[in-house]
Amino acid sequence: MSVQVFTLPDLGEGLTEAELVRWLVKVGDPVAVDAPVAEVETAKAAVEVPSPYAGVVAALHGEEGATLAVGEPLISVAPSTDAGAANAYVEEERAGSGNVLIGYGTTDAAPSRRRRRAATKAAASPRRDGDRPAVVSPIVRQLARRTGVDLEALTGSGPDGLITRRDVEAAAVPEEQAAGDVDARTGLPIRTRVPLTGLRKAVAETLTRSRAEIPEATTWVDVDATALLDLRAQLAETGQAPGILAMVARFVIAGLARFPELNARVDTRRGEITHLDGVNLGLAAQTDRGLVVPAITGAHRLGMRGLEAEIRRLTAAARAGTATAAELSSSSFTLNNYGVLGVDGSAAIINHPEVAILGMGRIIPRPWVVGGEVVARQIVQLSLVFDHRVCDGGTAGGFLRYVADAIESPTSAMADL
Repeated sequence: MSVQVFTLPDLGEGLTEAELVRWLVKVGDPVAVDAPVAEVETAKAAVEVPSPYAGVVAALHGEEGATLAVGEPLISVAPSTDAGAANAYVEEERAGSGNVLIGYGTTDAAPSRRRRRAATKAAASPRRDGDRPAVVSPIVRQLARRTGVDLEALTGSGPDGLITRRDVEAAAVPEEQAAGDVDARTGLPIRTRVPLTGLRKAVAETLTRSRAEIPEATTWVDVDATALLDLRAQLAETGQAPGILAMVARFVIAGLARFPELNARVDTRRGEITHLDGVNLGLAAQTDRGLVVPAITGAHRLGMRGLEAEIRRLTAAARAGTATAAELSSSSFTLNNYGVLGVDGSAAIINHPEVAILGMGRIIPRPWVVGGEVVARQIVQLSLVFDHRVCDGGTAGGFLRYVADAIESPTSAMADL
């Protein structure tokens, strides 16, 4: 049996390329069918790619950090019973035969744009016993390799000393600065260059398309959330209470049932607006990889506790980079809790191809008039950004007011759900 070349498979969701984060095998390693051989990052998620062949790894077609197109060679596998053939194949590749498309052949590659500080051999697993750096995200490890940062020398700013993307970026020493490379417009030294690839590239394209295609408008309202906080405290006394975000999410879903124009798509090709039956609720989540929007599929079928469980699961998966491509691309309406960032308000960008996004700021005590008296109440600002092609201000305002009223009188709203 001859050497078999495994190409980067179709990763679904219309994806045509992926960034090679790290190899999980090396040349000469035995590999079994369905054993993971590489970790790649697509525009949707970080995934492990399994081998369809068994044998010995004869070649790795690409360097960590490279972008591979679907259909390009990933690894070559030789029969495990023919070690000589495998070794010969490896030697052929080292000699520069030209058979391999990415990262192999003759080695006249341009020098790295960053100075390498030290090897990052200990970056493979988190440090919980003091022996290895506390790194969980493969994206952070890949960034450290690309920028030449020694993870052994870093102290993480995350929980339990976890090393984050910001820690690596802050520690990177750019070769451009040492060489005197400056920004042409400002004359300032360039501190670092971060390639726009993978998820960040996809986010940039989505937001750019949203701004270019959607005639958006924004409306907002300040809401007295005191009663909502009181209700949650009462529920906590009787057992596990859902979080505030889960409670608001349930009101949002009920509002979309009453104002379905905001749970829709604009089909420009067919010249029509498509209203959706059911809600896949997207949750904007900030991660080390960038902004992602995992979706609670069939959110309209869940109560507050069910929504709470899914919010926790999806948020954890998004931050760990394990959310599936389907979870990251199936939302029909997005809820953005930017209050966790410590801000009161924001005019968000619609997550194309959706037609609206609801934002929620932090809940803080403010002076509020109740019964003619100024008292301290827990106030939150809601902002709704909507596509003016699908509805007018009356519909958008009606939806926003419904959610606001539910937050201010949650017991009454829950009785109607």
